[in-house]
Amino acid sequence: MKASHRDLPVQGLRENAWAFALLVGVNALVGGMVGMERVVLPELAGELGVTTAAAATSFLVAFGLSKSAANLLMGRLANRVGRKNLLVAGWALALPVPWMLLGAESWTGVVAANLLLGASQGLAWSSTVVMKMDLVGRRQRGLAMGLNEFAGYAAVGLVALWTGHLAATHGLKPWPFYLGGAMSVLGLGLSVLFVKDTVPWSALEADEEATRDPISSTGGRSSQFAQTTWRNPTLSAVTQAGFVNNLNDGMMWGLMPMYLVSEGLNLQAVGWVAGVYPVVWGVGQIGAGRLGDLMSKKRLIVAGMALQGAVLLAFPAAGDELFWTVLAGLLGLGTALVYPNFLTAVADATRAEERAESVGVFRFWRDMGYVAGALVSGVLADAFGFEAAIAAVGAATLASAAVVQARMRPEVGSAGGAV
Repeated sequence: MKASHRDLPVQGLRENAWAFALLVGVNALVGGMVGMERVVLPELAGELGVTTAAAATSFLVAFGLSKSAANLLMGRLANRVGRKNLLVAGWALALPVPWMLLGAESWTGVVAANLLLGASQGLAWSSTVVMKMDLVGRRQRGLAMGLNEFAGYAAVGLVALWTGHLAATHGLKPWPFYLGGAMSVLGLGLSVLFVKDTVPWSALEADEEATRDPISSTGGRSSQFAQTTWRNPTLSAVTQAGFVNNLNDGMMWGLMPMYLVSEGLNLQAVGWVAGVYPVVWGVGQIGAGRLGDLMSKKRLIVAGMALQGAVLLAFPAAGDELFWTVLAGLLGLGTALVYPNFLTAVADATRAEERAESVGVFRFWRDMGYVAGALVSGVLADAFGFEAAIAAVGAATLASAAVVQARMRPEVGSAGGAV
């Protein structure tokens, strides 16, 4: 029996408000799992006898490698096994993480927990990204990504603030990890019981594209990795910027708390500086994503990367908590300008049937930036000091902005065409 017109899925934010809002809430919980450890792990490193920056940031290498691999896997499997199944698998991997961290007797246990956390984040966060793109369609994609990334990164910041407070007032263990355990159970339950797969919405969009052919293919599914990594100027420019963005975020996550402690800040003050950055990043993405629907994504990405680079170069000269907090907020603003527009620029440059794989490849390279950030900043900090490591990452971020300016095609930057 043929489906009636009424049975067919309809794209749009208003038309899918409940399903979209549920995914926003689920992604907030995904982000909260990262926020759980954002402040407390450097302190845990001290308790477990880790003394060098390179060793202390090794957890981030494990996190970045496993998350990158999971992003790639999600992109390859999303159309075959369904987005929801991958989301549920991601939450299942998250369940043991808080208890592994709580019971860790050596840094090896922390690294092992972050291998699982990274794989969980890659499957769960990437799935919610693709599902929201499926639901809303091309016209509101920027706003959708702004709301998605707002939920995830605001939760990172708020949970980081919360766990910093819990650790400062009640001790490092067990309360921050109890919070993580509760979030993982809630996220898994919501995903299993209430989230519906969005493959039908993607299939509908693919059928419409085949009819009107509004954008050319980036080269076929078999070459999506090559297209996204280096062949397509827009996709490759955005991908390298994503890599560098997460390189500096990896430095902020793994190195910055250690630097601030070395400058005399207590754990609660470190939590405040570390928390303001992702909160501003998260909240700012709502406006930045909507701006990307209305104006040049290229201009927003260049401006955001340049602002991040300038802030990082200024960070070592700050010298007090207030100045560091202001700079952390500005860094969050720069990141907000680029983050949702990375994803929508990739989506705009690909067909519906290619989108999940291109998003997966982009997120693979973007999250490899965590690995580079941990390795580069840790080694530079041990060899030349914290200030030199921060300055080097700032310079790399400015260079990335120049690459986007040179390579990204401007006509992809707005809903209205060339800009």
